[in-house]
Amino acid sequence: MPGRRCTQNGDVSPRRDLPVLLAAVLTGLALWEAMADSVTEQAPTLVPLLLALAATVPVAFLLSHTLTVLTTCVAATALALLTADRPPVASMVAVACAAGVVAVRLLRRARSEAGHRAAARTSVSESLVEFAARGERVRIARELHDVVAHHLSMISVQADAARLTTPGMPDLGARRLAAIGDTARAALTEMRRLVGVLREDAPESESRLPQPGLAELTALVDEARAATGSSMRLIVSGPVAALDPGVQLTTYRIVQEALTNARRHAPGAAVDVVLHYDVDTLRVRVRDNGPAGAGPATPGRTGHGLVGMRERVAMLGGTLHAGPAPGCGFLVEADLPAVTP
Repeated sequence: MPGRRCTQNGDVSPRRDLPVLLAAVLTGLALWEAMADSVTEQAPTLVPLLLALAATVPVAFLLSHTLTVLTTCVAATALALLTADRPPVASMVAVACAAGVVAVRLLRRARSEAGHRAAARTSVSESLVEFAARGERVRIARELHDVVAHHLSMISVQADAARLTTPGMPDLGARRLAAIGDTARAALTEMRRLVGVLREDAPESESRLPQPGLAELTALVDEARAATGSSMRLIVSGPVAALDPGVQLTTYRIVQEALTNARRHAPGAAVDVVLHYDVDTLRVRVRDNGPAGAGPATPGRTGHGLVGMRERVAMLGGTLHAGPAPGCGFLVEADLPAVTP
């Protein structure tokens, strides 16, 4: 088919034949010009014929030996201009064709090199952005470790010291201080896990606890019950199934934040944590029976905790409702896709 460079059976394509055809046409024209000039001058000589052949025949090898063809054609044409009364048209056309091919190849090479340079600049830019982001993560991790970890450690130490060194402390007060120390240590453990995630330069041998999931909800509810002394229940219904770790982690964080809010804003209130497994949905409900009117306007209940809940649920494509429960108390309810691992 016209326009193809080569065929599958190895035949030479029309594009490869074009220089040969062009050379044949130009050679015929150059010989005709040389012979016409010789007849006019009545002094036939072989020099114009040889120069005509030298300037046009190499065009047949234009694609394979471009620079050699260009040099030969230019030299032969220059000599012809010195020996002839008028410029040989065929030789000039041959030089123009050879120069055109060289220009096209130089242009293609320049474009290719420009593309490579642009790709290299893009790669370097992306690497710089990645290194900057990694450095920022390391800086944040260092600040978390140096500042927040220090304060959490002091809370734990001071709570244990107050519990152990205060004479005559009531048993309830001792339990509350022990719960404060345990909460601070748990927060310190999770913060260290977060620091380990942020710091990509941390040693691979550093042990990291797995992210919490549904299996840890019982311990979470028991810990909250022990810390507050109030009634707390974990109720599970529906066909229980193994879920994706992301869904499990989001469920754990929702329950954790809801229990923290209940402990802070409705101390002593009973709390029910309900997990209902459906075919394609996991419904999470955390409700306390605190005083009526303790809705979203209550300080803290529209803070970063609820914002974090909404972001986690939205990332999974679920829905979240948080507000006053019917009758009294506060309700946090989320519908999460029951994605299996």
